[in-house]
Amino acid sequence: MKRILSFFLFSIAFLNAFAQAPAGYYNAANGLTGASLKTALKGIITNGHLDKGYSGLWTAYYTTDRDNTSTYENDGTILDIYSENPIGPDLYNFNVGTNQCGTYSNEGDCYNREHIVPQSLFSSASPMVADIHFIRATDGKVNGMRSNYPFGKVGAATFLSKNGSKLGNSVSPGYGGTVFEPIDAFKGDVARMIFYFVTRYEDKLSTFTTGNMLGGSAFPGLQPWELQQLLQWNAMDPVSAAEIARNNASYTYQGNRNPFIDNPTYADLIWGAPVVDNQAPTAPTNLTTNTPTSNSISLSWTASTDNIGVTSYEIYVGSALKTSVSGTSTTATVTGLSPLTSYTFYVIAKDAFGNASPQSNIASGTTLDGPVGGGSCGTEDFNNVPGTDNGYFERVWTNNGITWTATNTKVDEPINTTRAITLRTGELTSSSIAGGIKSLTLTTQRKFSGSNGSLNVIINGNNVGTIPYTTTATTTTLDNLNISGDIIIKITSTTSNRPTLDDLSWTCYSGSLATSEIKKDKSEFTIYPNPVKNNELFVKGENLSKISKAEIYDLSGKVIETLANPFKNSNKINLKGLVKGSYILKTDNFSTKFIVE
Repeated sequence: MKRILSFFLFSIAFLNAFAQAPAGYYNAANGLTGASLKTALKGIITNGHLDKGYSGLWTAYYTTDRDNTSTYENDGTILDIYSENPIGPDLYNFNVGTNQCGTYSNEGDCYNREHIVPQSLFSSASPMVADIHFIRATDGKVNGMRSNYPFGKVGAATFLSKNGSKLGNSVSPGYGGTVFEPIDAFKGDVARMIFYFVTRYEDKLSTFTTGNMLGGSAFPGLQPWELQQLLQWNAMDPVSAAEIARNNASYTYQGNRNPFIDNPTYADLIWGAPVVDNQAPTAPTNLTTNTPTSNSISLSWTASTDNIGVTSYEIYVGSALKTSVSGTSTTATVTGLSPLTSYTFYVIAKDAFGNASPQSNIASGTTLDGPVGGGSCGTEDFNNVPGTDNGYFERVWTNNGITWTATNTKVDEPINTTRAITLRTGELTSSSIAGGIKSLTLTTQRKFSGSNGSLNVIINGNNVGTIPYTTTATTTTLDNLNISGDIIIKITSTTSNRPTLDDLSWTCYSGSLATSEIKKDKSEFTIYPNPVKNNELFVKGENLSKISKAEIYDLSGKVIETLANPFKNSNKINLKGLVKGSYILKTDNFSTKFIVE
């Protein structure tokens, strides 16, 4: 909920909610607690319930799911919990009726009917399939990504909607599967809709599939982990004026009410107060960097402790959140970095209740120079692709700091690993990747009817080659691509042959590693001799005296020596003290490798 209402105004709105229920509507529940109260409420909200049919929901949304309160924009558009921005302008809006789904590919295409309790759990039977109290008008794309997963607290997100709703691994205590997490403003809304469902249909729960969320009996009606998570959300996100308005409109349309909106304390009276944890984990300690490459640096640290348990670690580069890992991990590799660049890192521990630790110590590291011939710059095994279905949808996931989008894609046909992607006239696209690309390797196979063909490989919008696919699993490498700087990888299938892709990898490229390097103003710098003899390295080039700093690194990324104004009096650097080996010289204007014999 938007926190712009004062407690006083909220209280008035809360009292008004009661005023909308008929006199004596909840009398049968007075004085009851626990399972008896739940059953009494079931009787109350079953009486008067009119089943208007699944298609009737489109009509209902004209009054139930409109932004018509001061809680948000009050502009009459669809109030969508998956796209509403409670603290600023919405990124897009749906006009009621006009923007109904329909087909969709991206967020903002259309809205459809989102069963907060998936209809697959009750076989799309009536009256559940058309019950307005738990079926919201939401973005079609995000609804599809949510699929039939339960609601919970996400650790590492594999999908993030534009308003911050996310899909990923659960860090809710007691459950480790995939869950969907709405933004804080709508967590209580979701909880109270699910409480309604397990109360209204408590006598049917034993015949429903649990979906890792519902219970198999009338009481308590929910899986223990889900119940605790929803009780917490009900407490932390109070009823808003928008929820009250929706409850009233739903009552007018359907003839029954959601008692957990009219009186949120019913939840605690039935199931007890939620378990609350306000204790933050201790800070991670002993953070160190190691094993740098041209575009990655690995981290390790000593684990945090927590009274209940650490569920995740957030990895920050500078002050920006880069990635997160499971709370059982004490290592991570940060990818997508630029070659020969110094970075600072720190780590924060999180528990399942969202409590954050103090930050760890700050650790520094420097990436290596990007070699012409590569060394792996990145890999993608497709094991993080979301979904367990066999349908062709858009899939979005993040792995090793890179976000991938695959359109018209299914995920149930592995080649070498547990998962792969199959494209049906679709494309695989990366986010921007640092480090350049020299070669790209991909395993392909055609597993369905059709004909053999090839995939187009496009780097930064330019087609750089094709990769064939046949009925035999084949690994193909495109070499000598030789594109430096940031890149975007795109692989496209333009036919309906449905090739499967697995084990994508690429090597990095940052230009020539000869001793002649090019500075920004096109002036040339040359080092000699290379290998170095007699501990003296000479540099030739324009405006040497204006270079303010030179640094010498070993190939682990460790700074060996820093020199201020290195060429103020001569073009020579004294390397006395360096042992035999390979090093990197980095200055304001150029960087290059050299060897000491």
